[in-house]
Amino acid sequence: MNRRTLNIGLLALGVSILIPRFSWAAVDHDAALKPRVEGDPNAKLTMIEYSSLTCPHCATFHKETLPQIRETYINTGKLKLEMRDFPLDQYALRAAAMARCAPDSRYFPLMDMLFAQQSKWSRATDPVGAIKQIGRLAGISPEQADACMTDEKLMDGILQFRLAGQKDHDVSSTPTFVIGDQKVVGAQPFEAFQKAIDPQLG
Repeated sequence: MNRRTLNIGLLALGVSILIPRFSWAAVDHDAALKPRVEGDPNAKLTMIEYSSLTCPHCATFHKETLPQIRETYINTGKLKLEMRDFPLDQYALRAAAMARCAPDSRYFPLMDMLFAQQSKWSRATDPVGAIKQIGRLAGISPEQADACMTDEKLMDGILQFRLAGQKDHDVSSTPTFVIGDQKVVGAQPFEAFQKAIDPQLG
């Protein structure tokens, strides 16, 4: 996807600014855009989560339901979780870009932190500055955060996750979960996930 197509995609997300041509040598695109998976890679079942970091329902899921899923299924090796970004606006896109610059061991804790503090940073006078402050807690310097949040190739890849979700799984809202051959839409209670997961574990 070239710069013109990227800008069109950003405009579709409501981004009213042009992404500057700023690149930092430390942005490893292959590492940043690889699948981010929590849990045993050999787990029998995979749950794909399409979410936006500015989506309140996604934050509710991460705070209220995901801990139960982790305890029951992920930590016991039955299920692995793959995060796929589905940004709904420019700040979700930027926050996702920063998070993807985190090493594997810090990625999911950083995502949890971004969701936990969503109401603060997303409504801040300077959301980008607030995102960078959270990134510092995960060891991401302000300079690295700036580089990641303005890196054209990285954000292009994130937008491709969104387009693939729409095409492959008919994702139209967040959060949406694809669990094996089942689909769960919205921040459903833990019991709804049990209903989708348990029959597939056998």
